[in-house]
Amino acid sequence: MPRLRPLLLPGLLTLAALAVLLSLGTWQLGRKAWKDELLARIEARIHATPGEIVREEEWPAWKVAEDEYRRARLTGTFRHDAEVLVHGNSPRDPRSGSVLPGYYVLTPLVRDDGTTVIVNRGFVPLDRRAPDTRPDGQVAGAVTVTGVVRAPEEGGWFVPQNDAAKGEWFTRDVAAIAAAKKLQRVAPFYVDADAAPNPGGWPRGGLTVVNFPNNHLEYALTWYGLAVGAAGVFIAWAWRRLRGA
Repeated sequence: MPRLRPLLLPGLLTLAALAVLLSLGTWQLGRKAWKDELLARIEARIHATPGEIVREEEWPAWKVAEDEYRRARLTGTFRHDAEVLVHGNSPRDPRSGSVLPGYYVLTPLVRDDGTTVIVNRGFVPLDRRAPDTRPDGQVAGAVTVTGVVRAPEEGGWFVPQNDAAKGEWFTRDVAAIAAAKKLQRVAPFYVDADAAPNPGGWPRGGLTVVNFPNNHLEYALTWYGLAVGAAGVFIAWAWRRLRGA
């Protein structure tokens, strides 16, 4: 009908917009299902009984999705001479809401088979940077560490570059640390030590933070809401146009 002809182009554009908005909403629901599964898998791993880390021959094929956040137990001797301090803040105090600037102490642990695993032993404040300010924590001899397997960190736009020559580290980059300290047979991951207290109280472990934003349902509802709004606007406009005609 001639009176409907002016509605054709706006109607097609509205249908195209609806297709895009509905597809985005459906995609977000799919992402939510994936994120829910991921979080459930991590929750199961992080509370499981500690086991052995993957064997050295499997390291070249190590996959983050299959192993990160798994609890592990390993025994070896710390190489405190190769200790690395990575800039960071303590977790937020739930009572005061404050955080402390400081460092995370990453120390190579050499195992009996000659392999090395870098262990994040935990946090120290700024005034505990020097090892001689926490001598009791420089444990000698064989130790057993229980913790959580973690993937190496990568730099970003807002993260300064590591400067190994100056001892300034901003990411837990296992490969870079191994190269700087001339370590051999190093695992492609590191282990966050648990909260078992170190002699002298420093470093302070057990600070692994599992924080994966899961806002996909809100995003999906937003896209669906925009679709409903777009349809409503077109219907209202078309109704007034037809009545005016």
